[in-house]
Amino acid sequence: MQTNQTPSYDGSVNTTGCCAKFNPAGWDGQRLHFDHKRFVRATTRSLAHLPLNMGSVFGRVQQHVAAVDAEDKAQMFVMSRDLSAFTGEHLFAVTKDVPGEEMAEVSGDFVTKTFDGPYGQVRNWHGTMQAAAREAGSEPGEVWFFYTTCPKCAKAYGHNPVVGVVELAPATAR
Repeated sequence: MQTNQTPSYDGSVNTTGCCAKFNPAGWDGQRLHFDHKRFVRATTRSLAHLPLNMGSVFGRVQQHVAAVDAEDKAQMFVMSRDLSAFTGEHLFAVTKDVPGEEMAEVSGDFVTKTFDGPYGQVRNWHGTMQAAAREAGSEPGEVWFFYTTCPKCAKAYGHNPVVGVVELAPATAR
Protein backbone atom coordinates (compact mmCIF):
# COMPACT_ATOMS: atom_id res chain seq x y z
CA MET A 1 0.00 0.00 0.00
CA GLN A 2 1.63 3.22 -1.18
CA THR A 3 1.08 6.44 0.74
CA ASN A 4 -1.24 9.02 -0.86
CA GLN A 5 -1.97 6.86 -3.92
CA THR A 6 -5.27 5.64 -5.32
CA PRO A 7 -5.76 3.01 -7.99
CA SER A 8 -5.02 4.33 -11.45
CA TYR A 9 -7.79 6.32 -13.10
CA ASP A 10 -8.14 5.35 -16.77
CA GLY A 11 -9.70 8.28 -18.61
CA SER A 12 -8.84 7.00 -22.09
CA VAL A 13 -12.43 6.19 -23.15
CA ASN A 14 -14.50 9.35 -23.37
CA THR A 15 -17.27 9.24 -25.95
CA THR A 16 -19.40 11.91 -24.24
CA GLY A 17 -16.89 14.76 -24.19
CA CYS A 18 -17.71 15.14 -20.51
CA CYS A 19 -16.88 12.27 -18.13
CA ALA A 20 -14.59 9.42 -19.11
CA LYS A 21 -16.06 5.92 -18.97
CA PHE A 22 -14.89 4.64 -15.60
CA ASN A 23 -12.90 1.42 -15.55
CA PRO A 24 -13.44 -0.12 -12.08
CA ALA A 25 -10.54 -2.59 -12.43
CA GLY A 26 -8.28 -2.31 -9.41
CA TRP A 27 -10.65 -0.17 -7.33
CA ASP A 28 -12.64 -2.81 -5.41
CA GLY A 29 -11.37 -3.87 -1.99
CA GLN A 30 -8.33 -1.63 -2.03
CA ARG A 31 -6.66 -0.29 1.11
CA LEU A 32 -5.62 3.33 0.86
CA HIS A 33 -3.21 5.12 3.20
CA PHE A 34 -3.21 8.91 3.19
CA ASP A 35 -0.65 10.98 5.06
CA HIS A 36 -1.54 14.66 4.73
CA LYS A 37 -2.92 14.01 1.22
CA ARG A 38 -3.81 17.35 -0.39
CA PHE A 39 -7.38 18.12 -1.44
CA VAL A 40 -9.45 21.13 -2.45
CA ARG A 41 -12.52 21.22 -0.21
CA ALA A 42 -15.80 22.53 -1.62
CA THR A 43 -19.41 22.40 -0.48
CA THR A 44 -22.65 22.23 -2.43
CA ARG A 45 -26.20 23.08 -1.49
CA SER A 46 -28.80 20.32 -1.44
CA LEU A 47 -32.48 19.88 -0.87
CA ALA A 48 -33.32 16.57 0.83
CA HIS A 49 -29.88 15.24 -0.23
CA LEU A 50 -30.42 16.20 -3.91
CA PRO A 51 -27.58 18.50 -5.04
CA LEU A 52 -28.68 21.87 -6.38
CA ASN A 53 -25.43 23.48 -7.53
CA MET A 54 -23.03 20.59 -8.02
CA GLY A 55 -22.34 21.38 -11.69
CA SER A 56 -21.31 24.98 -11.04
CA VAL A 57 -19.21 24.12 -7.98
CA PHE A 58 -17.43 21.21 -9.70
CA GLY A 59 -16.87 23.35 -12.80
CA ARG A 60 -15.34 26.18 -10.76
CA VAL A 61 -13.04 23.86 -8.81
CA GLN A 62 -11.92 21.95 -11.90
CA GLN A 63 -11.19 25.24 -13.70
CA HIS A 64 -9.08 26.51 -10.79
CA VAL A 65 -7.25 23.17 -10.46
CA ALA A 66 -6.46 23.08 -14.20
CA ALA A 67 -5.32 26.73 -14.20
CA VAL A 68 -2.43 25.92 -11.84
CA ASP A 69 -1.76 22.42 -13.22
CA ALA A 70 -2.63 20.79 -9.87
CA GLU A 71 -4.38 17.75 -11.33
CA ASP A 72 -2.93 14.27 -11.64
CA LYS A 73 -5.03 12.65 -14.37
CA ALA A 74 -3.86 9.13 -13.38
CA GLN A 75 -4.90 9.79 -9.75
CA MET A 76 -8.18 11.64 -10.39
CA PHE A 77 -10.29 11.22 -7.27
CA VAL A 78 -13.12 13.19 -5.65
CA MET A 79 -14.54 12.07 -2.30
CA SER A 80 -18.09 13.26 -1.56
CA ARG A 81 -20.39 12.96 1.42
CA ASP A 82 -23.52 14.60 2.77
CA LEU A 83 -22.94 16.71 5.85
CA SER A 84 -26.70 17.16 6.15
CA ALA A 85 -29.80 17.00 3.95
CA PHE A 86 -28.86 20.52 2.80
CA THR A 87 -25.06 20.44 2.41
CA GLY A 88 -22.63 18.19 0.54
CA GLU A 89 -18.86 18.17 1.06
CA HIS A 90 -16.44 17.30 -1.75
CA LEU A 91 -12.70 16.72 -1.59
CA PHE A 92 -10.82 16.97 -4.92
CA ALA A 93 -7.37 15.32 -4.89
CA VAL A 94 -4.68 17.76 -6.03
CA THR A 95 -0.91 17.85 -6.31
CA LYS A 96 -0.43 21.36 -4.88
CA ASP A 97 -2.27 24.35 -3.41
CA VAL A 98 -4.98 25.90 -5.57
CA PRO A 99 -5.37 29.68 -5.11
CA GLY A 100 -8.94 30.80 -4.53
CA GLU A 101 -10.02 27.45 -3.11
CA GLU A 102 -10.13 26.04 0.41
CA MET A 103 -7.37 23.49 0.95
CA ALA A 104 -7.61 20.41 3.18
CA GLU A 105 -5.39 17.49 4.13
CA VAL A 106 -6.56 13.96 4.88
CA SER A 107 -4.64 11.35 6.85
CA GLY A 108 -5.72 7.83 7.68
CA ASP A 109 -6.41 4.36 6.34
CA PHE A 110 -9.38 3.57 4.11
CA VAL A 111 -10.99 0.62 2.29
CA THR A 112 -12.78 0.90 -1.05
CA LYS A 113 -15.69 -0.97 -2.62
CA THR A 114 -17.17 -0.51 -6.07
CA PHE A 115 -20.87 -0.27 -6.82
CA ASP A 116 -22.93 0.18 -9.98
CA GLY A 117 -26.43 1.50 -9.71
CA PRO A 118 -28.62 4.57 -9.28
CA TYR A 119 -27.61 7.34 -6.88
CA GLY A 120 -30.65 6.51 -4.75
CA GLN A 121 -28.82 3.36 -3.60
CA VAL A 122 -26.23 5.38 -1.64
CA ARG A 123 -28.10 4.95 1.65
CA ASN A 124 -27.80 1.16 1.22
CA TRP A 125 -24.16 1.40 0.12
CA HIS A 126 -23.36 3.45 3.23
CA GLY A 127 -24.20 0.44 5.43
CA THR A 128 -22.22 -1.85 3.13
CA MET A 129 -19.20 0.40 3.58
CA GLN A 130 -19.54 0.33 7.36
CA ALA A 131 -19.66 -3.49 7.18
CA ALA A 132 -16.53 -3.46 4.96
CA ALA A 133 -14.63 -1.57 7.67
CA ARG A 134 -15.69 -4.14 10.27
CA GLU A 135 -14.65 -6.98 7.93
CA ALA A 136 -11.24 -5.29 7.72
CA GLY A 137 -11.01 -5.52 11.52
CA SER A 138 -11.80 -1.91 12.22
CA GLU A 139 -14.63 0.31 13.35
CA PRO A 140 -15.99 2.45 10.49
CA GLY A 141 -15.12 6.12 10.40
CA GLU A 142 -16.38 8.58 7.79
CA VAL A 143 -17.95 7.13 4.64
CA TRP A 144 -17.33 8.90 1.33
CA PHE A 145 -18.32 8.19 -2.27
CA PHE A 146 -16.42 8.82 -5.50
CA TYR A 147 -19.11 9.48 -8.12
CA THR A 148 -17.12 8.61 -11.23
CA THR A 149 -19.56 10.03 -13.80
CA CYS A 150 -22.24 12.69 -13.89
CA PRO A 151 -25.87 11.52 -14.33
CA LYS A 152 -25.89 12.34 -18.07
CA CYS A 153 -22.72 10.34 -18.73
CA ALA A 154 -23.93 7.45 -16.55
CA LYS A 155 -27.02 7.28 -18.75
CA ALA A 156 -24.94 7.49 -21.95
CA TYR A 157 -22.60 4.69 -20.82
CA GLY A 158 -25.42 2.57 -19.39
CA HIS A 159 -23.63 2.29 -16.03
CA ASN A 160 -23.30 4.40 -12.91
CA PRO A 161 -20.08 3.22 -11.28
CA VAL A 162 -19.49 4.59 -7.78
CA VAL A 163 -16.57 3.88 -5.45
CA GLY A 164 -17.31 3.76 -1.73
CA VAL A 165 -14.50 4.81 0.59
CA VAL A 166 -14.67 4.13 4.34
CA GLU A 167 -12.20 5.39 6.90
CA LEU A 168 -10.80 2.67 9.15
CA ALA A 169 -10.77 3.63 12.81
CA PRO A 170 -8.85 1.42 15.23
CA ALA A 171 -11.17 -0.98 17.06
CA THR A 172 -11.53 -0.20 20.74
CA ALA A 173 -10.35 -2.74 23.30
CA ARG A 174 -13.13 -4.70 25.04
